[in-house]
Amino acid sequence: MHRPPSEEPAQELTVTPPKEWAAGVPAVTHALEYSLDETSLRRTGVTLLTMNQVGGIDCPGCAWADPSPGHRHRNEYCENGAKHINDEATSRRVTADFFREHSVSALRRHSDLWLNQQGRLTEPMVKRPGSDHYEPISWHDALGLIADELKSLHSPDEAVFYTSGRVSNEAAFALQLFARAFGTNNLPDCSNMCHESSGFALHETLGTGKGTVSLQDLHHADLIFLVGQNPGTNHPRQLAALEEAKRNGARVIAVNTLPEAGLLRFKNPQKARGVIGRGVQIADRFLHIRSGGDLALFQGLNRLLLEAEDDRPGAVLDDAFIRASTSGFEEFARHARTIAWDDVLRATGLTRAEIEEVHGDVLRSERVIVCWAMGVTQHKHGVPTIREIVNFLLLRGNLGRAGAGACPVRGHSNVQGDRTMGIWEQMPDDFLDALREEFGFDPPRAHGLDSVNSIRAMGEGRIKVFLGVAGNFVLAAPDTAVTEDAMRRCRLTAHISTKLNRSHTVCGETALILPTLGRTELDIQAGGEQFVTVENSMSEVHVSRGRLTPASRVLLSEVAILCRLARRTLDGGTGIPWERFEADYGSLRDRIARVVPGLHDFNRRVIRPGGIRLPNPVNEGVFATSTGKARFTRNDWEMPTAPEGHLLLQTLRSHDQWNTIPYTNDDRYRGIHGSRRVVLVNPEDMADLGLAERQRVDLVSVWTDGSERRAEGYRVVPYPTSRGCAAAYYPETQVLVPLDSVAEISNQPTSKGLVVRLESAGPKPGEHADPPVE
Repeated sequence: MHRPPSEEPAQELTVTPPKEWAAGVPAVTHALEYSLDETSLRRTGVTLLTMNQVGGIDCPGCAWADPSPGHRHRNEYCENGAKHINDEATSRRVTADFFREHSVSALRRHSDLWLNQQGRLTEPMVKRPGSDHYEPISWHDALGLIADELKSLHSPDEAVFYTSGRVSNEAAFALQLFARAFGTNNLPDCSNMCHESSGFALHETLGTGKGTVSLQDLHHADLIFLVGQNPGTNHPRQLAALEEAKRNGARVIAVNTLPEAGLLRFKNPQKARGVIGRGVQIADRFLHIRSGGDLALFQGLNRLLLEAEDDRPGAVLDDAFIRASTSGFEEFARHARTIAWDDVLRATGLTRAEIEEVHGDVLRSERVIVCWAMGVTQHKHGVPTIREIVNFLLLRGNLGRAGAGACPVRGHSNVQGDRTMGIWEQMPDDFLDALREEFGFDPPRAHGLDSVNSIRAMGEGRIKVFLGVAGNFVLAAPDTAVTEDAMRRCRLTAHISTKLNRSHTVCGETALILPTLGRTELDIQAGGEQFVTVENSMSEVHVSRGRLTPASRVLLSEVAILCRLARRTLDGGTGIPWERFEADYGSLRDRIARVVPGLHDFNRRVIRPGGIRLPNPVNEGVFATSTGKARFTRNDWEMPTAPEGHLLLQTLRSHDQWNTIPYTNDDRYRGIHGSRRVVLVNPEDMADLGLAERQRVDLVSVWTDGSERRAEGYRVVPYPTSRGCAAAYYPETQVLVPLDSVAEISNQPTSKGLVVRLESAGPKPGEHADPPVE
């Protein structure tokens, strides 16, 4: 047995120079060290050798696409994927004895690192009103408790059903079906906090909320932009795709506030040149942009393209595509020509020459792809920025054809599949109509609550029951103190989880922990061994089949928990065959096939090597927008600004972290070891602000309404961030983001471009504190 630590790891900050390349032999070493510390050599072998293979275990980490069958490496995983899968496959166990020993109050004082290290949850637990301890409860009683609470509500809209991207397609469909049969569209999810702005912008301009490219498109693009994205840490297998693109002659332009290792050079540990050679340079150009300057960058590029067309009519823009397939070009073009260069340069922090060099790359490229992630979406102007990226792609016809398109890179393995299955508080009527035709009940039509509005409703006492399926809602959400207070106002909070996290320590009057099977584990139901399906960022749906013995004999799958809860709550009133769905997930997929477009003949097609590629209307020349064409949009120039003495802060993940859960206190690519409470600041900004290296400071966010929020006890670390910009780790910095600070249109929380001051919290290193006054 691999024993969990009884004490928190020591927080002793060590700083080394940032790495100038990603992966290589150290990635293999760190992955194996972590895996073997969590579980046995045999279990590690099972997980890693079946991970991302046809018929194997889909990585529970990021949503990057797999190479086509026949082109996958025997070791088709990255360092962080190996850590993530064996973090789930850990041999450590959390039993009833653990909860007898540790009160909820005591657990709340521990970090999520420590909570996660305790291991897998093994039996249902309940914290009853007035108690400070979880205690065992049977599955029958636990589900009955939730069902009774739901049935006692005055309205179904007094409950919310939250979902994380780790949930399978089958569980996601079952959850939304249950919620809508119960009578509510309150289905907030993690997309509300990561790529909601992408969905709104792409729906408006292209008629689909998904990206338009495949892995093959990336391999054959001429020019690839990586905007607000750190693939070396957050999507490491993307580096292999970029390596292939580079081999085929592509150029890569990285646009970021920090020179991340994965943007600079990649040493592929599966190839000799990545082990003993220098690897492959990823970025041909690195644009060291100011936080929030991406909108202005693409506005500047679009103005240059229009002016180049003026000089060479018919040689720059794709006039035939624009005339036949788009709307709004004239208004867009008039506005784009008014964008002032002084504004572009001020917002980006770049020079005119740098932007014109990129413009030259664009003119020399027939096929262009733009990839982006949360460095774009989590800004207040995230939606206009993505709309401007779409304008850029439309100008030269870089949509709907091979080697070109829009690529929002999603960060959780089935977050896109959850949406396809109906996990959204605003599902369109055609989906709800299909549910009605298939299941014989009329789903509610009024839009439900997203994550931000769910927190607000809980805080106001309008939500009585919170059910979370996977995830760590309390830390993923903004305004941590407000979110925690809102959760505590619920009558019942329940979490379907594999491991402990902070959300289990922030309890409603009654709280339940419902332990579930992990994706790595065998799933045996009455109908025999089951598999689940997931959808990656490129709309490919494929099988995931667990291989390990479950962590406990009493664990239930997510599908089983939801089906049993639906039966207990709905009392069979809808005629939905929940018991059959639990026994045989294939029967559930048969019904999904008749509701979700593109998944016809689901069971037969998905088991084929490579699975199912869902149709993308853009690639068929269909734009389901308000005009029936791809839409150019007019986007006003914006830039975040900080007053004198302040900086713009962005939140980011460390290399040894997945979503809200750190695996260690290290971030070796950035040279940070032993502590997460650091703030990365440009050395010139440090000098201007009178800050010293390793000085202890508090981060104080300031807002236009006069309010402030504080994150205490940080150390200043000099780092090559953009001038005027700083960075610190998520989710600790979520305390700085007010609930009301959201992106325009999408209502997505804004964890980038925060205006902060760094307030001294003690003497500078080498100074002595004043002696106490006698």
